[in-house]
Amino acid sequence: MAVIKLQHVAMSYGGKELLSDMSLSLAPGSFHFLTGPSGAGKTTFLKLCYAELLPSTGQLTLFGKDALGMTRDDIAGIRQRIGVVHQDCQFLEHLSVEENVALPMTVSRRPVNAGELHELLGWVGLKHRREALPAQLSGGERQRAALARAIIMSPDVILADEPTGNLDWEMSLRLLSLLTELNRMGKTVVIATHDLNLIRQAKAQVSARVLRIANRRLQHAGADL
Repeated sequence: MAVIKLQHVAMSYGGKELLSDMSLSLAPGSFHFLTGPSGAGKTTFLKLCYAELLPSTGQLTLFGKDALGMTRDDIAGIRQRIGVVHQDCQFLEHLSVEENVALPMTVSRRPVNAGELHELLGWVGLKHRREALPAQLSGGERQRAALARAIIMSPDVILADEPTGNLDWEMSLRLLSLLTELNRMGKTVVIATHDLNLIRQAKAQVSARVLRIANRRLQHAGADL
């Protein structure tokens, strides 16, 4: 069963169509890149994938459930299965890295296992920075903290919106290696990016498909780039 499925989905806002007639099925454990020019609708597409936005027409199915028929509790449950790394990496500035990463657990009233939290911070290379405040982090550290926060609930799907947009090449590769490792663990990964070099680099590590949004429509660029 597809984890996320769009069937002839269109998205309009203020009378203007942003996305048109999109059909896509994301299989469990698949890896996709989402490309397209700036303003093409990549962020809007990702918001559909975690029900931040709902389609104007067409059918959107998340883990087998029709998004348009979901209650607020249904959507909250779905959000726990989808980790999102936002482009702007917002944190609560008065909380430490450790507290910010654990926030999804705190908000959902789940107990935080200190050992597992420290292990996660070690995995993203931030164990030594766990008591730092967000303002003290570099751009690369902020992105890795955002990734840790996105996966602390052990989601089935990870959506990353331009996660390497503000990073140098070395740090971009480090973040990419973390995302490909998550994919090898069985997670479905979707990365929105305009960095074709990053996509080429990823293809040496993982079987990735490329999707492109152009003229409001979704095009399957296939495996070649």
